[in-house]
Amino acid sequence: MLLSVIEQTRRKVSERTEAKKKSQLGQFLTPANTASFMAGLFPASSGECRLLDAGAGIGSLTSAFLERCISGNFDFRNIQLKAFELDDSIHNELRYSLSQYVEKCRLSFETIGNDFIEEAVNAIQFQSYDFTHAILNPPYKKIGSTSKHRLLLRQIGIETVNLYSAFVALSIALAAPRGQIVAIIPRSFCNGPYYRQFRDFILAHTALRHIHLFESRSKAFKDDEVLQENIIIRLERDALQDAVTISTSTDDTFTDLATHEYPFDQIVFPDDPERFIHVPKSPAKNAMDSFSAIRYTLADLGLQVSTGPVVDFRLKEHLRDMPEPGAVPLLYPAHFSGHGTTWPIADMKKPNAIAHNADTAKWLYPSGFYCVVRRFSSKEEKRRIMASVVDPDAFDDAPVLGFENHLNLFHADRRGLPQMLARGLAVFLNTTVVDENFRRFNGHTQVNATDLRRMKYPSRNALIELGEWAMWQGKLTQATMDAKLETLTE
Repeated sequence: MLLSVIEQTRRKVSERTEAKKKSQLGQFLTPANTASFMAGLFPASSGECRLLDAGAGIGSLTSAFLERCISGNFDFRNIQLKAFELDDSIHNELRYSLSQYVEKCRLSFETIGNDFIEEAVNAIQFQSYDFTHAILNPPYKKIGSTSKHRLLLRQIGIETVNLYSAFVALSIALAAPRGQIVAIIPRSFCNGPYYRQFRDFILAHTALRHIHLFESRSKAFKDDEVLQENIIIRLERDALQDAVTISTSTDDTFTDLATHEYPFDQIVFPDDPERFIHVPKSPAKNAMDSFSAIRYTLADLGLQVSTGPVVDFRLKEHLRDMPEPGAVPLLYPAHFSGHGTTWPIADMKKPNAIAHNADTAKWLYPSGFYCVVRRFSSKEEKRRIMASVVDPDAFDDAPVLGFENHLNLFHADRRGLPQMLARGLAVFLNTTVVDENFRRFNGHTQVNATDLRRMKYPSRNALIELGEWAMWQGKLTQATMDAKLETLTE
């Protein structure tokens, strides 16, 4: 089978390519198993095929698609392929892979070494492409707000922050009506404010047909040690939306593949202005929905959540390694753990304090009780949401506190919370139910203030009850917190 030969080539190319170059290009070649699975998501088709492979690498994805033609799953009169690949060092491998299928699949192909975004924007403006199929593993790299790519995309009304989402949006724009797009991309677009416009674009122009979730974050591109959580999606251009197929597997062997169908309103909630895309792992009801007590918004509670305002590199001249006269505590995630607050921390790589003066005052909060949540968790940690309580007694008589940008903090109009409310909020956020609910729509290790803002919470009284209970417990365990949540009735 030609795919096995191409897979051997992929491994060799991946091994010889420096990690720095992979990072610069955002290039991670698709393993054969994943390529075959992606090709298998396309519905059976006939007639003429105009195929796009944007970021073709050595041709793994297109080869998997063409293998389906050989097997008789497709019945195309001919296939016209445009394969874009910016890295000219692998063009020989790409052309060799594709040439093996010319006679077998009535294939004509063009390998294009130009920038896909530039070419696509030009083509869209002149309406020169109408692909029936697109299969892609796009590059993963941020796009600067003033970069050439960002300006090009704006010319055609696409606003996005990463190459991967730009490639998908362009593939949609280049597709013919009812055109099929299959892509493997990071899950990060499913939620958060940065990809809101991209989600709007997808949902306005396509029907979401299939989402595949890898339950192990590290297995989709394990050869390249990619730890970004990836999903595979199939979209259909200008089609009516109906039920969505969700499949899961632990890794790219697909040996434990499970598939279920969900109404679209369980994937994108009708009343959600942010248009978050949820990826349920099983048909079981979301555990949080079974708690009638969890139904309040932060606005109902009179609370707000904000990202820590102190961006250290912008206030560098005001930072202090350790406390000193005229300086106040500056709190980082490292100051919080399951054992409470440790401040200051000697020999910490980050400063422990910030000068309190006219230049910093607007970034600081009055001393008091707060609940903080780390914005980032590491890949090794079991939980996404990790909440802690800020106890003002840990900071002597500091009049104000600084919260660094890697923390989210719950507050009441920029002031502290009643102690028991802060403690109860931390208990609630640290329960398994909250973590599992959060994972349904959040596919990366970042916890944005927007994500916390749209969650539902118990009532203010119930949170205070949780806080009072926690004060008498001594050391809290996951089991005791989860069990206590079950008792909430309000």
